[in-house]
Amino acid sequence: MDSLGAIYFISGRGDVLIQRTYRDDIDKNIPAAFRTNVINSKSLDSASTAPVRQFIGSSFIHLRAGSVYLLAITRTNSNAMMILQFLSKVVDLIKSYCHGDFNEEVIKANFVLIYELLDEILDFGYPQISEPAVLKSLIFQKGFVLESTKKKREAAAQNATLQVTGAVGWRQDSIKYKKNEVFLDAIETVNMLMSAQGSVLRCDVQGRVVMKCFLSGMPDVKLGLNDKLEDVTFHPCVNLGRFQAEQVVSFVPPDGEFELMKYRCTEGINLPFKAVVLVTEKGRTRLEVSVKLKSSFPSNLFATNVIVLIPMPEQTARANFQLSTGKAKYDPKRGSLVWKIKRFAGDAEQSLSASVEQIATTREKKAWSRPPMSMSFQIPMHSASGVRVQYLKVWEKSSYKVDKWVRKLCKSGDYHTRF
Repeated sequence: MDSLGAIYFISGRGDVLIQRTYRDDIDKNIPAAFRTNVINSKSLDSASTAPVRQFIGSSFIHLRAGSVYLLAITRTNSNAMMILQFLSKVVDLIKSYCHGDFNEEVIKANFVLIYELLDEILDFGYPQISEPAVLKSLIFQKGFVLESTKKKREAAAQNATLQVTGAVGWRQDSIKYKKNEVFLDAIETVNMLMSAQGSVLRCDVQGRVVMKCFLSGMPDVKLGLNDKLEDVTFHPCVNLGRFQAEQVVSFVPPDGEFELMKYRCTEGINLPFKAVVLVTEKGRTRLEVSVKLKSSFPSNLFATNVIVLIPMPEQTARANFQLSTGKAKYDPKRGSLVWKIKRFAGDAEQSLSASVEQIATTREKKAWSRPPMSMSFQIPMHSASGVRVQYLKVWEKSSYKVDKWVRKLCKSGDYHTRF
């Protein structure tokens, strides 16, 4: 790796916390340029948020760790990835000396130590050894322990004691409510890619069970699910031994809202919608589009906020529609026909036909890649994976009454159909 011209530690406000300059040709206005063009920039495009930028004749290579920016400056054609890797190692090194913390307070409290470390790992801008195990045999000084770090350690020690004694570290037994309630939301996101011939190329469901518990005392909650689960991860409050032995999700819940579990299913999925899309080219300036959309969930349910996007060629001018329901238009910003249906009944079929006019041009037309049709939707009280809540029980030594509410929501993720 080539030599660095300078290295800066800059706060989230743009203040220089620490700097080392290794070359005489480094501009003094570099911190101001970084503050203006990176920290205070309102642009959100990929070029503006890239970690490697060019300003005032220098390459700015930066890494953000917490609220602190590490900025390396070079005026040569250096390997940017190696510099980013080096900056990441600098963060890890300081964490190893400063009890796992890296933020503005840590840097201000340990600037003497950090300058000493920089002198060891950078020799006239050339990176040297940055392994903590090696450097700790050369620099014996330890970082200053912040008050916040002390509190974290005390909390960790308390939690360890609670785990050893069998107590619960995420809940106090003094919690009391006038009305005891439990809310359970099973939220599923369906991802699907279907070929133009109607075969499913890729399909999966990502599920989350989110709970809100307003319960007094130290309740024991049991949740019974059917055996459709795959790739399950649980909140730390769940008794994993009991789940493995009995397939029962048993836990003492934290107070308030939390994510109880995540799961993934790849088999036995009931796709909420199936679409047949036909796009026929009529000469050089016209397309005929036909979409048939069928719902396969129960007829007593409804999908809401259904939006269908059918991509069109870039030279599209306008479109005329015939619809069985909803509203449709050509959106030039999206480059797609947009079909919106507020309420789509289960076990029903809707259709769209469109005549699309294109701008005539003397230039040779580019081959159209035909991006897939995409959908977005939400279906309350439906599960595409087949996962069912069989029971939800709450036991507490005072035997109080509990109101229990269970809701399901199925929504679209990447839901595409090729044509």
